[in-house]
Amino acid sequence: MPTLNWIGKKAVLNHDRDVPFYLLEEVPELSFGDADSGNLIVQGDNLVALKSLLPYYAGKVKCIYIDPPYNTGNEGWIYNDNVNDPEIKAWLGNVVGKEAEDLSRHDKWLCMMYPRLKLLREFLREDGVIFVSIDENEHRYLEMLMDEIFGSGNRLSTLIWQNNYGGGAKSKHIVNLHEYILMFSKNINTVGKIDLPPDKKILKYYKYRDDKYDVRGPFRLQPLATTSMDERPNLRFPIIHEGHEIWPEKQWYWEQKRVIDAQKNDILAFSHKNGKWTVNYKQYLKDEDGVERRSKPYSIITDIFTQAGTKEVKNLFGNGKAFDFPKPSMLIKYLISMIADNDDYILDSFAGSGTTGHAVCSLNQEDFGSRKFILVEMSDYANSITAERIRRVMQKQGGGGFRYYRLGCPLFDEYGNVFGEVKFADLAKHVYFSETGTPLPDKAEISSPLIGAYDGRAIYLLYNGILKDKNPKNGNVLTREVLNMLPPFDGVKVVYGTGCRLSASTLHRERIIFKQIPYELAR
Repeated sequence: MPTLNWIGKKAVLNHDRDVPFYLLEEVPELSFGDADSGNLIVQGDNLVALKSLLPYYAGKVKCIYIDPPYNTGNEGWIYNDNVNDPEIKAWLGNVVGKEAEDLSRHDKWLCMMYPRLKLLREFLREDGVIFVSIDENEHRYLEMLMDEIFGSGNRLSTLIWQNNYGGGAKSKHIVNLHEYILMFSKNINTVGKIDLPPDKKILKYYKYRDDKYDVRGPFRLQPLATTSMDERPNLRFPIIHEGHEIWPEKQWYWEQKRVIDAQKNDILAFSHKNGKWTVNYKQYLKDEDGVERRSKPYSIITDIFTQAGTKEVKNLFGNGKAFDFPKPSMLIKYLISMIADNDDYILDSFAGSGTTGHAVCSLNQEDFGSRKFILVEMSDYANSITAERIRRVMQKQGGGGFRYYRLGCPLFDEYGNVFGEVKFADLAKHVYFSETGTPLPDKAEISSPLIGAYDGRAIYLLYNGILKDKNPKNGNVLTREVLNMLPPFDGVKVVYGTGCRLSASTLHRERIIFKQIPYELAR
């Protein structure tokens, strides 16, 4: 497979591993509404925030949408759409080093995006999908970047979004009316069928009723005959109706067995006019279980324009310039509706004005769903714009809520020791994730050294007096006395602690694997 190379790539290939874990600190006064809704807004550098969210949400997210900087070179926006942003420049200087001084605009952008996309992949469920908005400035590079990180075989589509409906008088060459949305899966073999809610434009055609109406709703008539010219002998046969043999001019859409079954179940409708028979089949709005017929998404998205996003922000804030060029929530709703069921997690790590959160709220209101959003925004307006927009949307809708977080202290201090402010529950989640690669289950009881079991082994943590020892240091060392106090488990026991005073033979006999904190913890 062809690969993309750029200045600084070697330095960022594994940078996601070097990003430190930070604690997430809730800011109650900035949170809103129902605290247990499952919605999160996190303020902070999205690279660090993503790493810090992994122990909680790795492998849990069904749909990711991001709208990263397009790297247009346009300075002066409230959201600086350029990788010369001071925070990005500082990061590049630290990670890429002196080489960063020679980077082109595209090199810098690729250095910024690579580790973030690697981390985002870790959040997706096996059947999860990521959408990335982009324009022509970086589209050709992003596509190869996504191929490398997600695998070219997991590419689902490149959607074309017609984001403008005209104008272009100032354009020197081509009037650009579209952007791209790259669509990749984590594992294309598990994605399943992709479709959308019923298209409201065609509902008017479902105007007939029969005795199946209570379950299947109204139906429309569709011709059973096709004008296709391909040679399909199995689709050419007579249908017997009231003693008549009815032949298609070309062929039928369905094979004979399906036609006979449909005829028995009153799915076919016959009409006779001017000596000619016509056969239609009843296309019901709902299937046999009463589930509405969904529609297929197309690779070109029309009738949703950027101007609608500006209007939404203006309606909420009274000022359309509170955030320049926000995506319309209808666009994000369209994308989410393809993939996410009504109780899935939706993640946006370039949250901007909060359009993704707005879209999730609107979808939940429409179908009474309980989808949850996770929004990350690094700028100061994470509260004043992102969170404030969601507050106003939820107030209008009369329900919902979110928790607001900032990045706290790092999990480890400069000497590699666990930071003193880290509580048992915080470290327990990190230990479980470090050991299993999956988040600690939501219902886990974090009140004893046994923090969970996974794949036939139990995971224990000795930290900060969890055994009610007044001297935490004593309780953090695995001794015979401490071993006797541990909750029993019939299998392998993985014990994390600051020290171990048991012999190798005792560990073997007791089926214990001891791992020392902080040296054997993922950083």
